[in-house]
Amino acid sequence: MWLMTKHGFYSIVQRKPGEFHVRAREARDLENLVTRIPLEGMEVISTPSADYCARLVVDQETVMRILQFLGETLDYSNFKGQVDQTPDQRRKPYHEVWDVLADALGAYGRPGRAG
Repeated sequence: MWLMTKHGFYSIVQRKPGEFHVRAREARDLENLVTRIPLEGMEVISTPSADYCARLVVDQETVMRILQFLGETLDYSNFKGQVDQTPDQRRKPYHEVWDVLADALGAYGRPGRAG
């Protein structure tokens, strides 16, 4: 699952039963979760040779806490505008993802590309 939020960009996968990896391309995004939820005793693991350079290894209860936090802090009406106002987030990648999806799937009444 990919999540683009005002706190960071996350990829969450289940590696084996009961073990989830919350991954990020920037450690700061995971540090935001650890400090803002907070997740006491949780350490961001550095994985520089992996697709995502940082991760948290958590149980299902913690994944649910993370998802609840992300839902409870959704307090804006325009995501791109919120990211533009969030100092610790990079604006450009989020806008580029929006552009790719709008081009492929359509937006503002225009159709997406077939295929």
